Amino acid sequence: MKITLHVQLFVTLILTSLAVFAQQNGVVRGTVLTSDGNPAPYVSVVLTGTGQGAVTNTGGEYKISNVKPGNYILKATAIGANSETQSVAVKLGETVTANFNITYNSAQLQEVNIKAGHTNKFAVKKTDASAKMPLRNLENPQNISIISGDLLAEQQLFRVEDALKNAPGVHKMWDAVGRAGIGGPIFSQRGFITNIKARNGISGNVASSIDAVNIERIEVIKGPSATLFGNTITSYGGLINRVMKTPYDSLGGRIDYSTGSFGLNRISADVNTPLNADKSVLVRVNSAYTTQHSFRDAGFSKSFAFAPSLSYKVNDKLNFNLDAEIFSGKANDFMGVFFYGNTVANLGTDRIDEINIDYDKAFINNSLYNKSENINLFGAMNYQINNDWKLQTNVSVTNSSSEGRTPYLMLVPNALLGIATPGADNLARMVWSPNGSDHAIEIQPLLQGDFKIGGMRNRLTVGLDYFKYKSNISYERFINVFGGQQTPDFFDLVPATGPAPNYNDFNEDKVSTLYGTKPLLNYEPNSNTNTYSAFMFDALNITDKLIALAGIRIDRFFNRGIYNATTDITSDNYAQTAFSPKFGLIYQVVKDQVSVFGNYQNGFTNKTGVDYEGKSFKPEEANQLEGGVKLDAFGGKLSGTFSYYNIKVKDIVRPYAQIPNQNIQDGTQLSKGFEAEIVANPINGLNIIAGYAYNDSKYEKIDADGASGGLNGLRPETSGPTHLSNLYISYRIPFGLAEGLGISFGGNYASKNYLVNSVAAGKIYAPAYIVINSSIFYDLKKFRITFSANNIGNEKYWTGYSTFNSQAPRNFIVGAGLKF
Repeated sequence: MKITLHVQLFVTLILTSLAVFAQQNGVVRGTVLTSDGNPAPYVSVVLTGTGQGAVTNTGGEYKISNVKPGNYILKATAIGANSETQSVAVKLGETVTANFNITYNSAQLQEVNIKAGHTNKFAVKKTDASAKMPLRNLENPQNISIISGDLLAEQQLFRVEDALKNAPGVHKMWDAVGRAGIGGPIFSQRGFITNIKARNGISGNVASSIDAVNIERIEVIKGPSATLFGNTITSYGGLINRVMKTPYDSLGGRIDYSTGSFGLNRISADVNTPLNADKSVLVRVNSAYTTQHSFRDAGFSKSFAFAPSLSYKVNDKLNFNLDAEIFSGKANDFMGVFFYGNTVANLGTDRIDEINIDYDKAFINNSLYNKSENINLFGAMNYQINNDWKLQTNVSVTNSSSEGRTPYLMLVPNALLGIATPGADNLARMVWSPNGSDHAIEIQPLLQGDFKIGGMRNRLTVGLDYFKYKSNISYERFINVFGGQQTPDFFDLVPATGPAPNYNDFNEDKVSTLYGTKPLLNYEPNSNTNTYSAFMFDALNITDKLIALAGIRIDRFFNRGIYNATTDITSDNYAQTAFSPKFGLIYQVVKDQVSVFGNYQNGFTNKTGVDYEGKSFKPEEANQLEGGVKLDAFGGKLSGTFSYYNIKVKDIVRPYAQIPNQNIQDGTQLSKGFEAEIVANPINGLNIIAGYAYNDSKYEKIDADGASGGLNGLRPETSGPTHLSNLYISYRIPFGLAEGLGISFGGNYASKNYLVNSVAAGKIYAPAYIVINSSIFYDLKKFRITFSANNIGNEKYWTGYSTFNSQAPRNFIVGAGLKF
């Protein structure tokens, strides 16, 4: 019934396009893009011989109104670019769409970018990834935060996970650990765990720290988004999408070197060149090598990134793009401390800053480390069928692997060791070896149209999606004895503070000895899945101010199961079908300046098993209602989004109280909140980014009925802090002798974060913190020098969920770059 209703609503929405509305004379509108597909701002588009024209906005869009019927030559011109023309025929009461592609060389493109930077340079106002079609932010009824590559460069941010501090409501929960499949950084977003799994709108997982050397921008798409992206790269909180740099048609680039605290050394390069005389084949290579010690007494990271990109323009209708990412490294700088049966009662405190652990000790030896490698390949074909329709096919192949040791720590309660004093004065040093690899392939053909029915503009995307994932990972473990019990991974016990005679024993030689002499227990949670999907999404301009958007996805999931070679048995194989609808309305209260919006969005998670009646589980679902306001006011100097959301998760599998060891699928979880973001350029040279997020998340029905000591009514440990805010203020002198000299200031606030939260254990939390950063820079056409000071107040703070991990104290970075 629900599926039928969703289809009926979708069809009804499309059929409303049969209505016709009148307008005086005609309109010519369109979009101007650069040769690499990015919006081209400040391009003059004129109807020759008439005096009528317009200048494109930062989204590359223009509109010429009140054009008399007739045939015209439309001309697009920009500083340093070849002029482009096309013929248009304007009819009474109709709108003609005419799009252009213009070509800059690198110096001219930089000049345009500098000019664009004078008007809110950190605001990205149009993207096609979030809706699988080109939409301006004022046309899209979904909350999206975009972090530009310019911001990353100005803040000297080298990793994607560090850049996300600029997105309201996104909080880092775990640092990257580098193990195959799931070793990347982990975040909370709208009360749910979110990973960085998308690249250019499709699969692009990196199972380690993610170098930002090839990043054009980062898009944080908020709320359940399975309709357009499926459930493999999204969470109920949304998704994080990396958008890559693309080649352009001249020789250019930059080379940067940075050094700083804790032995930081980094060299990176971005080189672009055409490969033939007619510039139909272009190549761009981004690469970086980074090495740094931990701020603790041990720990390090070394990483190499190589990201080539090739574009080939066959003709005016057909082009190809090929990209690769090769990330490799070794590290042991993540040192999460797990709670080992700890409660507020046996710790004697509910704050981790009152737990007696040396903040700057790693408790390991640098001979214990993990090696990781990610090799990702991407391809795209774009074919312009005619002025209204185009075909795009995207292919993604991702591979990750890991080898070596992953040490970690357990906080041992004194009570477990027979010590009467409350607290946890000792740490159990643990180690395992997650070795193996995982592989994924995604193929996604899209048919995209921009056409009219009954005078109303439709932007339609119809897509197919095939996703295959296979992992072959073995968590190799040894069995030792701790507290009179057999305990996997246990190496030894050390004091959490003060001297420890056995401190340096935790090294590769002694760990290898345990693997060779102790019983082994390997854990192999491998998977083999296929997903086949079809989806469609339509944006209908009911008027030039009111847009209705609707979409639906059908998803067929096959879990091929886990094969056990010892028994020759494959288990846990199953199949499920899910439907995911999406609706939205957005109305421009003030044309091209203020919009109000509302949306309904859906997400789902496949579930295996049967309930107490033997019925197969169905996919778990999350449904979001959201409403808000978007701004692009004062000539583009003030951009912002303000929204309230309510997400309800249903069909959670929970214990069934009436029958032991049986489950029922009727659990629920609620997450609601408010988010605000402002990106402003009040005066020339001054740029401001400010964000705030509030989230109220709780389990409604998760425990067995009548159970005590559970989670009902409590905030999930995965939800992160209730309050988050971010601020960045930058000023660059725009002219005169000191032109290019600038200063910036900013920081982040997070309220307390519950790391343990249950009736039985109590509430153990990381306290609230404020981290303040600043920089001084000198940025000219050919070079840039930057000095950054991070965590100026030397704040001690922790991240984590069910664990805690201390973060870096005050540190400094000096960077210099040459541009050519």
